[in-house]
Amino acid sequence: MTINETENDSMSKTLVVTGRLDTTTSPLLEKRIKEILPGILELVLDLSGVEYLSSAGLRVILSTQKMSVKGKRFLIKRPSNFCMQVFDATGMTGLLSIVR
Repeated sequence: MTINETENDSMSKTLVVTGRLDTTTSPLLEKRIKEILPGILELVLDLSGVEYLSSAGLRVILSTQKMSVKGKRFLIKRPSNFCMQVFDATGMTGLLSIVR
C-alpha cells in the first residue's frame, strides 16, 4: 500500500491510497490519519486505487468517521469497485460520505 498526501488548502488534506488496505497495511494509514486529523477540518480519502479492503481497513475508515464527527468533515472519494462492494455488503454506504 502507498499513501500520497495532497494539501487542498491549509485546513483540508487528501490521502490517496493505492494497493491493499488490510491487516498489515491499515495501521500505517491509521497512524497517518491520527497525525494529521487534529490540524485540519476536512479529510478526503481517495480509494480509487485500492484493490483490496479487509475488515481491518474498514475499521480504520469507521474510526476516522467517528473522530470526524467532532466538527470535522470526512469524505471517501472515488472508491474502487471492490471498496464499494465492501461498503454495500456491510451497510456502510449509509454511514459514510461517499463522492463517486
